[in-house]
Amino acid sequence: MLQFTDLKIRASQLLDKFLSFWGRLDLDGKKKKLAEIEARISQPKAWENPEALTPILQEKRQLEETIAKLEELKKSEQDVQEWLVLAEEEQTQEVFSLLKEHLDILKRKLQQAEMETLLAEPEDKSSAILEIHPGAGGTEAQDWAEMLLRMYTRWAERKGFKIDYLDYLPGDEAGVKSVTIQVNGSYAYGLLKGEKGIHRLIRISPFDASGRRHTSFASVDTYPQVSGEIEIDIREEDLRIEAFRASGPGGQHVNKTSSAIRITHLPTGIVVQCQNERSQRRNKESALKILKAKLYEIEIQKINAEKQAEYASKDAIAWGSQIRTYTLHPYRLVKDHRVGTEISDVDSVLDGNLDELIRNYLLYKASKRSG
Repeated sequence: MLQFTDLKIRASQLLDKFLSFWGRLDLDGKKKKLAEIEARISQPKAWENPEALTPILQEKRQLEETIAKLEELKKSEQDVQEWLVLAEEEQTQEVFSLLKEHLDILKRKLQQAEMETLLAEPEDKSSAILEIHPGAGGTEAQDWAEMLLRMYTRWAERKGFKIDYLDYLPGDEAGVKSVTIQVNGSYAYGLLKGEKGIHRLIRISPFDASGRRHTSFASVDTYPQVSGEIEIDIREEDLRIEAFRASGPGGQHVNKTSSAIRITHLPTGIVVQCQNERSQRRNKESALKILKAKLYEIEIQKINAEKQAEYASKDAIAWGSQIRTYTLHPYRLVKDHRVGTEISDVDSVLDGNLDELIRNYLLYKASKRSG
């Protein structure tokens, strides 16, 4: 049975947190900035160069989304205030239940707003390109890579993000040999950037007739989708473009035409490929999108010294330096080795419930910066 005293204490704590947090969000400043952009693009000459308007329109859309979320947060705070007064007057279980419901909503929206304040880098607002590659181990590792793909797509669906497959190479028996997806939505990269690294799975293998325990590894890479803030100039003479026949299932078209594309960026040695589309043109467009994202990431590393050091050490990552371990046997636990977060509900995590892991990592990074 819900007690008014307990609800009142919880409401007081949440409202205090809201008040201390609200002043940092600067809703009025964001509305002023949006009005300036709208005035600028309303000028007739503004549309003479549509390409120059692209980053401005992107900023406008992001401001509109942020303002809408902040107004929803303010409305939730007002709802709690009103239901708190009503609960004090009526003191019925029905009113208490509704008050609790609004407290839960306010808590969730406060956490979401807090998360976005932790994503302060310009690229954090971008959509994300995410790559998954299995480690050594054949079918075992390829199956683990597909489990990770399912985990991230489920997480993206919960967030309302849209998934586009840029490249997908299926495994010989199960799983995937490699996969590249684009996660489209505001702050997708900021939320996923901490997933970069080696992920380890410990389980009883479903592919081992002896029922032995196996350890599998897969690497995850994340890149921000290129925006107009950093110019990426890719010269045709810097590219080696090769066409090849796509492998895996796909019917006669895939087997008989060289529709897949592999691009090597000669100055950096970066190699990307795409075989998910049926035409060379579409595969080339997707491969160039991945290449631009990787080059964009390098430019960001040059600007940010901390990230540059992280990128420089990336090649030194060994299979023993995993960022996270997912244990299914002999006990059940997900552990993030960077932060120390432990979650016993492994099935929930593998089903896409990553918010606690992501939030704790972002708080950890923020504390390191402030320290």
